[in-house]
Amino acid sequence: MATNKLLHSTAFRLALLYTALSVVAVVVLLGFIYWATAGYMDRQTDETIEAEIRGLAEQYRRRGLAGLTGILAERVSRDPTGAAVYLLTHEDLTPIVGNLDRWPDAPISEDGWMRFRLREWGQDKSEEHEARVRTFALRGGLRLLVGRDVRELEATRRLILKALAGGLAITAALALGIGLLMSSRVTGRIEAINQTSREIMEGDLSQRVARDGSGDDFDQLAANLNRMLERIEGLMAAVRQVSDNIAHDLRTPLTRLRTRLELARGEDRQQAGEALEQAIEDAEELLRTFNALLRIARVEAGSRHSAFVELDLAPIVEDIAELYEPVAAEKNQHLNAEVVGKLVILGDRDLLFQALANLVDNGIKYTPPGGRITLRAEASDDRVDVIVADTGPGIPEELREKVFERFFRGDRSRSTQGSGLGLSLVRAVADLHGASVELRNNDPGLQIVLRFKPVTRA
Repeated sequence: MATNKLLHSTAFRLALLYTALSVVAVVVLLGFIYWATAGYMDRQTDETIEAEIRGLAEQYRRRGLAGLTGILAERVSRDPTGAAVYLLTHEDLTPIVGNLDRWPDAPISEDGWMRFRLREWGQDKSEEHEARVRTFALRGGLRLLVGRDVRELEATRRLILKALAGGLAITAALALGIGLLMSSRVTGRIEAINQTSREIMEGDLSQRVARDGSGDDFDQLAANLNRMLERIEGLMAAVRQVSDNIAHDLRTPLTRLRTRLELARGEDRQQAGEALEQAIEDAEELLRTFNALLRIARVEAGSRHSAFVELDLAPIVEDIAELYEPVAAEKNQHLNAEVVGKLVILGDRDLLFQALANLVDNGIKYTPPGGRITLRAEASDDRVDVIVADTGPGIPEELREKVFERFFRGDRSRSTQGSGLGLSLVRAVADLHGASVELRNNDPGLQIVLRFKPVTRA
């Protein structure tokens, strides 16, 4: 089964392709080597034969037929079984002198070259070798044949061909083996990802793709997949938690709304009117909760980026302070707003206004009478900070991450009005703007710091 997967994998097909390309490249290289070695030896043999023919032709012109015959006889007698081949014949191809007993029966090319099989000299010699000769016509109808026994050249050529064939076979085997090894490794890592994916599809969202720490492409892919899986697992957990929180936190107002509507049916007109007014207030509270959930969902989906413009946070801070100053005064609280520096960022004004308003509203809600709420915005070279501080009870350090969860309400806030979605919206808006949210001690009270990136100009 594993072998079948390997043979049908894309990695194996790529390995075969690389093997074929490697073989083609090696064939071209070895072909050039063969041409450069055996071809050079062939050309050198032809040049030797050409030079010898020119010399013999010169001797014939100077010394005539007798002189040429003497030279050929001397060369044949000196080395009768050597590599040199000579034959001088009459016009009817009758031999005059040479180490061939007859004119070879082989075709002659247009430039006078001929190849034929030459039987080795001697009584018991039956081995044949190839000879390459050049024919030349002399005056008086004489014909001269001069050449070489190219047995050594043939042997060298066969040796080179064997070496090249062996090199080609080794190259193909190595390329195929390395390709199989690499494709097996790639297939194994892909199968590990597939196995993890199958386990996740079966419902185990805690599974992660194994990494080998090499930092290669597959390792980076595994890291990105794991981060994606962590994000998906977190979102699924958040969805489950939101569902549970909705069922828990909205059950009471829905039950209260139903009870009041039932009571309104049996009361007189005036009491029924009061019950209906209270029911309408409950319904509006439910609508506010659902609208808040929808706003958070839209913000987390990033659908508001189209509304981003360069804006100055100073007017937003001043408007929020002006809006909530009467509310703070009713609780005998002091609301102070401070703006320092140029607060230009890229963002959505409405979302930023709502997020900061939620923070100020929480500060007023949880700060006791006589307390202080400070809204401060300040800028530096690399950041824009908006700080909302109060002198209320604060938030325990172990709960500072939980307060951003939907519908989370600490024990101290159970008695106050609200749905537990304010800080969730603040976190969603901050994430949309690439900002960070940090909760600090204010001694006493709490500081919430929103840190934005300023608009930089070249």
